[in-house]
Amino acid sequence: MKPAILSVSSLNYYVKSLFEGNEYLQNVLVEGEISNFKNHYASGHFYFSLKDENSVIKCVMFSSFTKNLQFAPTDGVSVLIRGRVSIYAQTGQYQLYVEDMNPEGIGSLNFAFEQLKKKLQKEGLFDITKKKSIPNFPEKIGVLTSRSGSVLYDILQVLERRFVLPEIIFYPILVQGKNAAKLISSVLYKISKEDNLDVVIIARGGGSLEELWSFNEEVLARAIFNCKIPVISAIGHETDFTICDFVSDLRAPTPSAAAELVSKNQKEILSNLENFSFIFYNFIINLIENKKQQLKYLTSFNIYFLQSLQQRYLSLDSLYQEIKEVFSRKISKTKEKLTQIASKIDVLSPFKILKMGYTISRNQFNKVIKSIKDVNVGGDIFVKMIDGEVICNVSSKKELD
Repeated sequence: MKPAILSVSSLNYYVKSLFEGNEYLQNVLVEGEISNFKNHYASGHFYFSLKDENSVIKCVMFSSFTKNLQFAPTDGVSVLIRGRVSIYAQTGQYQLYVEDMNPEGIGSLNFAFEQLKKKLQKEGLFDITKKKSIPNFPEKIGVLTSRSGSVLYDILQVLERRFVLPEIIFYPILVQGKNAAKLISSVLYKISKEDNLDVVIIARGGGSLEELWSFNEEVLARAIFNCKIPVISAIGHETDFTICDFVSDLRAPTPSAAAELVSKNQKEILSNLENFSFIFYNFIINLIENKKQQLKYLTSFNIYFLQSLQQRYLSLDSLYQEIKEVFSRKISKTKEKLTQIASKIDVLSPFKILKMGYTISRNQFNKVIKSIKDVNVGGDIFVKMIDGEVICNVSSKKELD
């Protein structure tokens, strides 16, 4: 019998029908290691290979299934896959169409928790140096918890018992469910923008890992890290740990413990005030005694200083008298010398000659006239006498034989 001639497409679709007609191949469990992983972010589809020591099979996981994964697949991770085997008719490549995938040897939630924890820790979201301090006496406290349940009541009871109740602003939130983390994050961003609280408590009661999973999502972790107001995480019981605990500014083992952390016991405060008053009183008494001793010392020192200062005053007075006498003697001797010099000058003084009736004549150029050559006919001469000066006009002049 001569075989029928088939097109490539016909052959591929025929083989595809054989695969899809095999019930065993439509629901298989395959374990192996992921390699060549690619995430097509635009479509949301995953493409990768699954391999063991000897073989490799191509895999595809469509976005309708990838959105249900609780962890991020990466190369080198050993997984257990559930899916169906078929052929991609366009290329003739047979591959595994993945419908579910879990890390082998560990639950997918635990694996996702460790993955996100390592990622955020590497980015510095858990860095203790970036954590904000919790105020000692907050006046406004924001509480994010479920409207139902006893968490809010427990917090209020603790605050009222321990101290004067501050202003509590309640923000009802979903504490579990698919969209809970996004809704809590939006509330946190709103609170941070308003910036009218002193501290924020995010709280819920205990539960399983699945029930607490909203507090392990990346969107909430980043909202807490970026919040301008200090955040206290009070999720579950003391043995429960979430990503929210690591990124918050403070972790409380329970919601009631969170209320204790933001309040002070009034009995302890009063006791501390009494102790402080006693310590302060003793400090003041000791301070006064020390000042008295210092004053006593300064007083005795001042007496010595005054005596020393008086002695120096006497020494200065004595020195002043000595200097005064020395200068007096110097001045007397100088006066005697000046008197002698004045006597000598007086003998030579022209004024003495004037007293005897002599005169001193000067021409118009203020030159002393010693000869008729110094006088011009028609010019003036100035005759100096003892009590004044006479201005004369020269009408003629005559030389002596």
